[in-house]
Amino acid sequence: MIKLAPAGQKDSIEMRKIYAGFIAQQIENGNSVIALEADLMSSMAMDSVARDYPQYVINCGIMEANVIGTAAGLALTGRKPFVHTFTAFASRRCFDQLFMSLDYQRANVKVIASDAGVTACHNGGTHMSFEDMGIVRGLAHSVVMEMTDAVMFSDILRQLVELDGFYWVRTIRKQATSIYSPGTTFSIGKGNVLREGTDITLIANGIMVAEALEAARQLEQSGVSAAVIDMFTLKPVDRMLIKNYAEKTGRIVTCENHSIHNGLGSAVAEVLVESCPIPMRRVGVKERYGQVGTQDFLQREYGLTAHDIVAAARELL
Repeated sequence: MIKLAPAGQKDSIEMRKIYAGFIAQQIENGNSVIALEADLMSSMAMDSVARDYPQYVINCGIMEANVIGTAAGLALTGRKPFVHTFTAFASRRCFDQLFMSLDYQRANVKVIASDAGVTACHNGGTHMSFEDMGIVRGLAHSVVMEMTDAVMFSDILRQLVELDGFYWVRTIRKQATSIYSPGTTFSIGKGNVLREGTDITLIANGIMVAEALEAARQLEQSGVSAAVIDMFTLKPVDRMLIKNYAEKTGRIVTCENHSIHNGLGSAVAEVLVESCPIPMRRVGVKERYGQVGTQDFLQREYGLTAHDIVAAARELL
């Protein structure tokens, strides 16, 4: 059941602390989980977990390809590896290993990719990936998701322990804007309708969900009824939900902290062109690399704000 949090609030806990607490709890529960890091223990709040459970947390160093290979080998022994590194390194740097060692072999490995898009902030362009979800989405058996807030991340991690296969989960590391109330549960592969509307549908994921909700509120002030969908699973995307709202509202705007190519906008466009061709616009990063800056600055710089979503929506109205 989907329950929404009050608008405009931040999560009380950082996403990285959700992850570290989850790993510690799974180890204590004896669930065969083993965590692998690529010299980012402190960045993901894993220092204390590694200190308390050194035999269950492996720091492989700045060798992301080897991290993936090691995780694949551990999966063959019956362990449940969770790999963490930044999105840039969890996609383009180790892509061949994702293909050969995980997806081709159908390995039971979960990859947690943090510092999504502009939330890499002061790490700059080399660490700020806008292409990562598109890269991993192209693999045959991958399941690709982007987390919206701490409530979602907690529930998805809980599910991943019991699921078999290669799952790639994109997230920010620090505090997200609260979207969901505690106790909300999520169905992988199904989008969440956060707001009903009749004139246009805004489909978003990650940090752009909060921006889409704000855009819908602004549009409402001028008499435009906008539905908002959190499409947190990019692959497999919820084709039926997209088709239903395309037919219902006749216009769609996608909103993503990612390149407009090969990500959410592309996934939605593929569904529309095959089943319900309607006008759409894509709000996302357009043919640019990252740079150093605060998240607020970068969202404005790359056109990832509620204002940009409203402008795109008005082009269709």
